[in-house]
Amino acid sequence: MNPDMKGDRVEIVIDAGGSPRTYEVVATRAGRRVEVATRRGLVEVSEVTRSGTAVRTARFMSSRILALVEHPADEDSAIRHSTDEP
Repeated sequence: MNPDMKGDRVEIVIDAGGSPRTYEVVATRAGRRVEVATRRGLVEVSEVTRSGTAVRTARFMSSRILALVEHPADEDSAIRHSTDEP
């Protein structure tokens, strides 16, 4: 996994002891992004503001992750959002 992935939405499928569970972290406002970082056996998925402040963070044990799917931000919409605000 790339330690600094960024996008609008990330889906995480984990092994929950018999049945898989799916979690989703979504950038809720324009200008925010979702970042994924791997640290010491944990995967952190954070919604981050433009200034880099984490709004919310989900942590998962990397040994329990079955799939991590990043849905990247559309470059055209990112340009539109950045020019919409003063």
